[in-house]
Amino acid sequence: MKHLFVVNPVAGGTNRSTEIYEKVKKAFEDREDSFEIYITNAPLDAIEAVRKYCETGEELRIYACGGDGTFNECCCGAAGFKNAAVTPYANGTGNDFIKTFGEDKQYFFQLENLLNGTVMPIDLMDVNGRKCVDIASVGIDARIGTDVHKYSKIPLIGGATGYITSLVVNVIKGLGQEMKIEAGDVKTEGKFAMVTCCNGNFYGGGFNPIKDANPADGQMNILLTKNISRLKAASLIGAYGDGRYYEVPDLITRVDANKIHVKLDKVSVINIDGEAIYTDDLTVELIPGAVNFIVPEGMTYFDKKPE
Repeated sequence: MKHLFVVNPVAGGTNRSTEIYEKVKKAFEDREDSFEIYITNAPLDAIEAVRKYCETGEELRIYACGGDGTFNECCCGAAGFKNAAVTPYANGTGNDFIKTFGEDKQYFFQLENLLNGTVMPIDLMDVNGRKCVDIASVGIDARIGTDVHKYSKIPLIGGATGYITSLVVNVIKGLGQEMKIEAGDVKTEGKFAMVTCCNGNFYGGGFNPIKDANPADGQMNILLTKNISRLKAASLIGAYGDGRYYEVPDLITRVDANKIHVKLDKVSVINIDGEAIYTDDLTVELIPGAVNFIVPEGMTYFDKKPE
């Protein structure tokens, strides 16, 4: 069996390639399996690289050494290959996906636990042909997340200040836009602030819109957030970000469905695990058991029965 470490040298703002190599080299001193390090060259580079490794047919375990974007790319490359399994070896800034697992997220920072892990399938979402592991969304949240990078490049603006600047600018522009939505038995149209499709729990650095979303339950969970006034935005963000959507049923509707189609009034940014695509016609569909996932040793999340 081969172990492939896909290293994003810019994840977390620090190039940890040498550090990761030394840790991996030491870990394999007493192991018979082989390992290889692949350092990414550009965004989306890992998708094709991982796919080529998987196509060899060799039993392969893939470790995404970076953040959510790196893990997404590794899952995109490994999806559909029974000989391959993938996991985050968390080195990014947000690492939102592993927050889904609560206290068990600690194991994704521990190499030995990952190397000794077991394998099970998890679901992915297909977003206009691009795979999504965690959360896909369209609306004000996707606009804010995309524009953060633009404002963070301005002198004296960065980090949390960049996010706040993006938030203020986009709220001023207006929260809602016209959408036609079909999801399960729901057909609706009008102005909506956000549509959020969840396979995992967290995104945007800490927002937790649906607390019971589970990436291995064969179910996609969706929130439809109606257009709101700027004055109501602050109070709604608190309920939405903490998974308390049920407190504002007049504004947020939950739909559990494995496919949603959204027709937008204009080309808009779509968030896919923190990355952006642009379209005015969005389809998100769940793919149950789409990729094999390495469950680190000691993790109990998947042992728990749903409530």
